[in-house]
Amino acid sequence: VQLQASGGGLVQTGDSLRLSCAASGRTFSTYAMGWFRQAPGKEREFVVGIRWGGGTAYLADSVKGRFTISRDNAKNTVYLQMNNLKAEDTAVYYCATVSQPWTGVSRSAEDYDYWGQGTQVTVSS
Repeated sequence: VQLQASGGGLVQTGDSLRLSCAASGRTFSTYAMGWFRQAPGKEREFVVGIRWGGGTAYLADSVKGRFTISRDNAKNTVYLQMNNLKAEDTAVYYCATVSQPWTGVSRSAEDYDYWGQGTQVTVSS
């Protein structure tokens, strides 16, 4: 299983970005996906997950009302739409998935078996 994250960049406060995570190597639609982020000097934190059936799970309080997750099973891709970006959103963003199909979303990084390489998001104030 391979995950390829893209879409990061340098933006200003209040701007938007859409991250993509393209999956390959297995059937995509039956696996939960998650987005995590890691800021310099901080631990990796869960941002949001999406169930294999498409419902959003566990959106972090810090991004509620600004971030949304979606998936396009035809394209084997999960998206993270980030609006009204803030300086504190600056981090490397990682997508991840699990090894078992038809399971729920976990907020723990330890429960994810496959990770993308990360994409840098920098928000300047």
